[in-house]
Amino acid sequence: MPVRLEAGQKNWVVGALGSALTISWACSYYLPAVLAAPMAASFGQSPVWVFAAFSLALVVSAMVGPWAGARIDGLGGRGVLMLSNLIFAAGLCLLALSPHLAVLYLGWAVMGLGMGIGLYEAGFASLAGIYGAKARGPITGITLIAGFASTIGWPLSGLMLAEWGWRGACFGWAILQIGLALPLNACLPSPAAAARPTPPPTPGPDTPAQQPPNAQGAPGHWAMALLAFVFAVTWFNATAMAAHLPAVLQAGGASLGVAIAAGALIGPAQVAARLLEFGVLHRFHPLVSARLAAATHPAAAVVLALFGGPAAYGFALLHGAGNGVLTIAKGTLPLALFGPAGYGQRLGWLNAPARVLQAAAPLIFGSALAAWGLGALWVTGALGVASFVALMALRPGRGGQS
Repeated sequence: MPVRLEAGQKNWVVGALGSALTISWACSYYLPAVLAAPMAASFGQSPVWVFAAFSLALVVSAMVGPWAGARIDGLGGRGVLMLSNLIFAAGLCLLALSPHLAVLYLGWAVMGLGMGIGLYEAGFASLAGIYGAKARGPITGITLIAGFASTIGWPLSGLMLAEWGWRGACFGWAILQIGLALPLNACLPSPAAAARPTPPPTPGPDTPAQQPPNAQGAPGHWAMALLAFVFAVTWFNATAMAAHLPAVLQAGGASLGVAIAAGALIGPAQVAARLLEFGVLHRFHPLVSARLAAATHPAAAVVLALFGGPAAYGFALLHGAGNGVLTIAKGTLPLALFGPAGYGQRLGWLNAPARVLQAAAPLIFGSALAAWGLGALWVTGALGVASFVALMALRPGRGGQS
């Protein structure tokens, strides 16, 4: 059985892991927004080349995710997360020391390895190993903390950029990985302290432990395929909006100032929705909150199409709230539907297609936006509807619900 921790110990685990993940998100996923332009300029290249390197990192992260999940299932998350801190630091130092673009790409590939074993999926799997089927609350807790990664990371990257240049900023984040994130992850319960559920010996859809125990008795591979589709759509829409939201709102009739102000509401909307999940929606099966969240982006698209610029704030609030809850659902849904056995590896496989599609999202949606203007929003809206339908096809399972 998973280790039983007192409330104070549980809060410490959530606080330590959430803080470590905040640093890891800030120095990887949110790094290009501030440093891509100066990085590219130092090599005499367009920022497009740096964002392409970042896409490479996302592909690498998709490839190593299942392996990392399997390691966490078998040995616990502390060692894997600590290894991610070392890899992040090595990748950041490689970026800082890169003499030409090829080495910069190598540095981002190393960063992708760190992302594959050191972001939310690894954190969720670590909590499932500690708390088993009761991990839903802690999973929500770490997303509440790490949800501020951009709020903290962008200004801090900007400050280090202004003081030390982009290479110094990379070194600064490497120091934070070793000096702060690594000790925080080292404080997580050891494998000896938490007896994790044993993963099924022969993974596959025919293994009883792998079957999603839902009311319809759907085969495991079908439920896995539906969840993988939902996660891929969620990542695509979130990344597309993160890259192009101001342009979308302007295409809808909002001024640049309104578009920027509305975009600033997405972060608070995500946190508010996660608080709602933590305080109210946790009483229901995670499918309930996931279905509600999946409906928000299509609703936002309709609102913007009908009312134009004045609806920019409503669009941002709806999209942000849905995205905040769906981030939690990526951890809680597999746990509720399949249980904690083999959770980490399963989570890695479920999120691998999402990482690949996420890497292509800015280019795909940007091309649609350039060709169709506001009409491009119907692409993400239709994908959101499809994800809602996929979630409706799933049924709550008996195992894993907390």
